[in-house]
Amino acid sequence: MNDQIDQPRRRIVLGAAALSTGLSTALLPLAALAAEPVKVGLILPMSGPFASTGRQIEAAVRLYLAQRGATVAGRPVELIIKDDGGVSPDVTKRLAQELVARDKVQVLAGFGLTPLAFAAAPVATQARVPMIVMAAATSVIPQRSPYIVRTGFTLAQVTAPMAQWAAKNRIRTVVTLVSDYGPGIDAEKVFVKGFTEGGGKVVDTVRAPLRNPDYAPFLAKVRDLKPDALFVFVPSGEGAAALKQFTERGLAAAGVRLICTGDVLDDDLMASIGPAAAGVVSSHHYSAAHPSADNKAFVDAFQKANKGMRPNFHAVGGYDGMHLLYQALTKTGGDSTGDKLLAAMKGMAWTSVRGPVGIDAATRDIVQTVYIRKAQLVAGGYYNVEFDQVDKVRDPGV
Repeated sequence: MNDQIDQPRRRIVLGAAALSTGLSTALLPLAALAAEPVKVGLILPMSGPFASTGRQIEAAVRLYLAQRGATVAGRPVELIIKDDGGVSPDVTKRLAQELVARDKVQVLAGFGLTPLAFAAAPVATQARVPMIVMAAATSVIPQRSPYIVRTGFTLAQVTAPMAQWAAKNRIRTVVTLVSDYGPGIDAEKVFVKGFTEGGGKVVDTVRAPLRNPDYAPFLAKVRDLKPDALFVFVPSGEGAAALKQFTERGLAAAGVRLICTGDVLDDDLMASIGPAAAGVVSSHHYSAAHPSADNKAFVDAFQKANKGMRPNFHAVGGYDGMHLLYQALTKTGGDSTGDKLLAAMKGMAWTSVRGPVGIDAATRDIVQTVYIRKAQLVAGGYYNVEFDQVDKVRDPGV
């Protein structure tokens, strides 16, 4: 299995166009000749069941570099992309160690699922290298290393507004169905707390295995319990299967509403989910239908660069992760020393394509708007259309 996961490294040296123009190196400024590249080790699930996450983040990182240039603060940027397969923490840890010890990266980034981020955290700490978590979403991740900064989201952060919305909108009883690992457990705890505090009743809590899940037996149980709604969290890539089985098991026909976090209605999968998504209400920090001018430009550029692929929330985590790095390097004048970069990242704020975001200086976690959305048919495709929002949401913890 490791042979399949550990694909040969793909090294992309960016910003070297000037060297191919035929100009004599004598004509180049001495500073340019002396500048060492900033090496970014990007560890992603490019194969396996969560490959869509890796594909989205890689595409967004490349787009950011294409748009902003491959040099920042006088330093060329070099990506070293590693495929960890998305399922083995031991592989992720080994790749992080290789990137730091052999490739001398100044930044680690990526990380599709929580166990993989956990595995790499001690490597970042020992090497004193910033680790930008672009996807993994368990609340406690930044606590695993003082060098971790997150640009994606936490499940607790996007779940709390959904629990509050459900309690205020005539949903009285709910069953929760989550994937049985860190983010799913976070989502379950936060939803139960928020919904019951709002006056609702959680009839049952159900956890499905992360690997090779079959939701049918759990959904049959939900139908028997007859709640007003089923709250679902499954990781990106699993939403289509969950919604398909929800429909096939007749829960919608039996009067059970489906509410969920945005992972279930992943923009990358909306075309394959199709009409089964119609009317489903979700809470999340990004939708490709977000109406800002910045986002419309981002979606257009992303699709043009990727054969029509629609960007999802993981793409935004990757895009903003590179923005955070560029802004930090600008602030340090190109100094990529780990502690200096980390200090520059803390407290950083900017307007993202998702809306206003910031990095909490104390927790190193992202603060952002969480939107309540309804899946609707728009211009021939299904999109998550925002109709409400909660501003400046921090991770509430669990």
